Amino acid sequence: MMRIFTFVMLVLFCAVYTTRASVTLPITGSFELEKNKHISQPKADTLFAPASSADQILSSQNFLFKRRLDSIENAIPLNYNEYVQGYIDIYLNRKEQIGKMLGLSAYYFPIFEKALKEAGLPDEIKFITVIESALNPQAVSKSGAVGPWQFMYTTAKGYGLVMDSYVDERKDPVKASYAAAHYFLDAYKRIGDWLLTIAAFNCGTGAVTRAIERSGGVADFWKVRSFLPKETQNYVPAFIATVYAMNYYQKHAIEAKPAGFNVFTDVIQVNKAISITSIAKATGLDLKELLVLNPSYKKQIINGSQQFPKSLVIPGADNRSFASLYDVLNGGENQKSEAFFSSVEEPSILLVKTLPQYHRVRTGQNLKGIADKYGVEVQDLKVWNRLTASAIIPGQNIRLSQPAKPNPIPAETGYMSYIVKVGDTLSGIAAKFSGITVSKIKALNGLTRSVINPGMKLIINKL
Repeated sequence: MMRIFTFVMLVLFCAVYTTRASVTLPITGSFELEKNKHISQPKADTLFAPASSADQILSSQNFLFKRRLDSIENAIPLNYNEYVQGYIDIYLNRKEQIGKMLGLSAYYFPIFEKALKEAGLPDEIKFITVIESALNPQAVSKSGAVGPWQFMYTTAKGYGLVMDSYVDERKDPVKASYAAAHYFLDAYKRIGDWLLTIAAFNCGTGAVTRAIERSGGVADFWKVRSFLPKETQNYVPAFIATVYAMNYYQKHAIEAKPAGFNVFTDVIQVNKAISITSIAKATGLDLKELLVLNPSYKKQIINGSQQFPKSLVIPGADNRSFASLYDVLNGGENQKSEAFFSSVEEPSILLVKTLPQYHRVRTGQNLKGIADKYGVEVQDLKVWNRLTASAIIPGQNIRLSQPAKPNPIPAETGYMSYIVKVGDTLSGIAAKFSGITVSKIKALNGLTRSVINPGMKLIINKL
């Protein structure tokens, strides 16, 4: 009887899915994904998802995929259909790349899991980083999205990440993960469905809520799917297929590759300005490994201070290395003071060196060359100069630092303030505080319109 039941279920399953339309997925060049990510707004970039076969034949093998997905499903639905199968086929044919992701995940996934767990979020969200960045903290998309979670500049600011001359915390796996967790928490509260929340990470919560309204108001990804941007339609199936591939790789003769660096690490707080090169020379630690473990420091300089110490991640070291590191960080007698800094900069220059305010573009120059010259990021230059593209012309003045706010907010003493987050509205903010209205917030902040942006600091009331 059991065999007859299984056969009947298989026939019914195949009959349902072979009647559905086949799917053609977008094409990209490589697994390392040139995925350009804007977390809070719609975009038109292509994620890592090459074209799948136009004709999916769902057989007993496909029924096995469904059962496996069902067995690992937790908070996030792992629906199985021809769209998901298309991506499973692609990923299982890329054994080498999946193997590399598995090796890297030994280091990065525990970091992501901790941030997600503390926010009360599903563990499966960590697999989004495979799609977003191929677990590469240095990943930068064509549209300027950066880091393992591919944060855009404005969204990152809205979630408290720091981007200045020394650091880009979008590349910090720990800090970027906490920011991403807060984003997912906010988006889920607004949308109420996990697959649509994941879709919002790709195209923005606004695009998703509009798609829900157009589809009839039901928060169900598969019902809303056709109303979403094309890339987002494929983003969720790709996510589900990634969860499958990263869990069942052994069933498909895929072997995890070494991460290429020590995944067992220690973290030390640094309270002075010091170059990573100096640390490597003084301790004998591998410079390349230190740079991999500390990707957020732009100039290979940890600009820590007594008031604001910075984290240094080091590979698991023996007592001898720790002793050398202690001497370096604390000015031991056996260490020359010059060793604290890079060989090309004296300590006084390192700490007070400033950039000119503008750079005049010369013939043949581009944004990347200018960014490299002054040690800043291309995306920062675009934001500071309100550039929507990377094209610049000779004679153009390019601002090299963040412009001062035209209407600085009064000193916080005596005022209650609020930092605008992604998805916030003036009415929603006003509702958070007793006796506060939209009109009052606009008057206190000199706003003539109700438009606000993530990262803005608003005065709410006098204390």
